[in-house]
Amino acid sequence: MVVWLALLFGLVALAYASVGFGGGSTYNALLAISGAQYQYIPIIALVCNIVVVTGGTVRYWLAGKYEWRRMLPLVAIAAPAAFMGGLTPINESFFYLLLGSALLFSAAAMLIPTDKLSRRELPVPVLLGLSGIIGFVAGLSGIGGGIFIAPFLHLVRWAEAQRIAAFASFFILVNSVAGLGGQLAKSGISQAAEPFGEYWPLLLAVLIGGQVGGVTGLKLFNAALLRNLTAILVAYVALRLLWQGGIAM
Repeated sequence: MVVWLALLFGLVALAYASVGFGGGSTYNALLAISGAQYQYIPIIALVCNIVVVTGGTVRYWLAGKYEWRRMLPLVAIAAPAAFMGGLTPINESFFYLLLGSALLFSAAAMLIPTDKLSRRELPVPVLLGLSGIIGFVAGLSGIGGGIFIAPFLHLVRWAEAQRIAAFASFFILVNSVAGLGGQLAKSGISQAAEPFGEYWPLLLAVLIGGQVGGVTGLKLFNAALLRNLTAILVAYVALRLLWQGGIAM
């Protein structure tokens, strides 16, 4: 099972890294389908996010794609919220309900044709508040949050597409580090390290896939088709988790 998961994780990392994302939503979905313990899911997903987006973040920085004056306020709100999310204890049923809801929104975000959106005005305080909410959910569930905030940034024409992808990469990295810090503070380093005795091949897979995707871009597949198929998978898992969480309550 872990071998198949590693193969899938590598492909997901390749696809997401090519557009600046980490793949946390799909890692969560695959781990949930595989029957991983719910306490392990956000920890594994956050570490995989960090592995994937670190390379992309460095490449975007070297390419001069960061506008720190605009980026830092959003990250400064999101990071502490992500830490608090990781620190928050939740039971299994609530975790599945939360993760299912987050995945469902993630699937919807993936289906939004951002290139066809008309411009909307979004006040800065609203954008900051949104960043904080996404950060909290990121730390709690293991989803970095880039897949949520990027459509809103496209909607308000916050920047050109490549700069939004660059920001999403940095946003995911910071949220994932902060969320993982909260998870470590909650469970302890030794307990948080437990799943990697079994799931360490996933880290190697996303390292390879993320580097290939980030350097070459996704050239072998139709990006829109792959995005839609991923959204269908994530939505399917989301509905399963919502049902599972509801039954467990």
